[in-house]
Amino acid sequence: MMAQWLKLTYYIKYMFKKFIQKRLENYVKRYFKKHPEVKLVAVAGSVGKTSTKVAVATVLAKKYRVRMLDNNHNTHMSAPLGILGIDYPENVQSIGAWLRVFIAASKRISKPTDVDVIVQELGTDKIGEIAHFGTYLQPDIGVITAVTPEHMEFFGTIENVAKEELTLANFSKLALINRDDIDGRFADFMTNPNLDTYGTSGAAEYRIEVKDFDVEHGYQAWLVIAGYAETYPADIRVLGEHSLHPVAGAVAVAAKLGMGPHEIVAGVEDISPVAGRMNILRGIENSILIDDTYNSSPAAASAALQTLYSMQTPQRIAILGSMNELGDMSAVEHENLGHLCDPTLLAWVVTIGDEAERYLAPAARSRGCQVKSFKNAIEAGAFTRSVIEQGAVVLAKGSQGNIYAEEAIKELLHSTSDDHKLVRQSPAWIQTKTNFFSGISE
Repeated sequence: MMAQWLKLTYYIKYMFKKFIQKRLENYVKRYFKKHPEVKLVAVAGSVGKTSTKVAVATVLAKKYRVRMLDNNHNTHMSAPLGILGIDYPENVQSIGAWLRVFIAASKRISKPTDVDVIVQELGTDKIGEIAHFGTYLQPDIGVITAVTPEHMEFFGTIENVAKEELTLANFSKLALINRDDIDGRFADFMTNPNLDTYGTSGAAEYRIEVKDFDVEHGYQAWLVIAGYAETYPADIRVLGEHSLHPVAGAVAVAAKLGMGPHEIVAGVEDISPVAGRMNILRGIENSILIDDTYNSSPAAASAALQTLYSMQTPQRIAILGSMNELGDMSAVEHENLGHLCDPTLLAWVVTIGDEAERYLAPAARSRGCQVKSFKNAIEAGAFTRSVIEQGAVVLAKGSQGNIYAEEAIKELLHSTSDDHKLVRQSPAWIQTKTNFFSGISE
């Protein structure tokens, strides 16, 4: 009897969720039918989606009214809500909360639009989820940021990842592809002939060419914009060459939507790092902290490590947390990252989590690195605090789930007033992490 009751309860919740999702998707279709003048820019990819979304919105805001909600709940309900500009309800089980959402959605449709462009991130956890967005969306521009290992427990192969992410290109009116982070061998998965590329590669139609760099001011660079014979100087305040890719994507989108070069330059110079994504913070002992703690994947972790190596400093420390969602590839990818740890360039490799301890740490030791492993980020931060030297540069990188490498960075901040610059600092997240760390210590 109890099993039947639980099964019925689960079924009712599932059908309620599907009803809400379908209703929201219908509102979105009605919105674009009523307001065809509103442009939609959709962003997908294994890594770099949020940074690209924010960069695109920042540049476009120089000319257009832009909607971009930071509501990455990774559900099929968050995208319609983001497009409509409606906050995700706190109580998703409440019929009243969803009725208020429906009323707000109806008003969005009936009233004159308050935006010119909507920028929306599209996430996926398994095969077919990007294709589902195409059942109710046709973006004016689809931006695909990268094809790298992600959710491999569901995708299985990198080819499946590529097919999934590049699906966006095929149902968008125009596709923009990151030339640097998407292997050319995946071109066969794209059927949309209306396609351009962006990046730092010389082969990209929209690209950034670096002239100079310093930590305080970022990159002095040239913007190369298809259709213009000139190049345009811009100061870009980000860290790491891979952090230039979202900026290049923003340049491409802005040009395609009719912004002129000087408007684009002004927008680019307004871009700043998103919290937890290659963000530079001031640390103890006059150190520099590279906060890249939002999430981690093999490609992103490798790029962050190369950026750390490029910085001139008396001491470099890499805090590397486990990379989640790699499935059967976890051992190999953690070992590969460990083998990238160079003892001539790193004073310490500090790991967080089981997978990093099991696979990354031994690989780094085999290269001759000093390695210290910890089960949680607070312990890793305390240890790093004990070994940090004057003028050091510390990189912290790790996945979101049960790693929370931002708490290691918190131990190293010059001022506790900078806590708000870290990711996952809302009361709800603080409670989640408090429960997690308490469970480990028991």
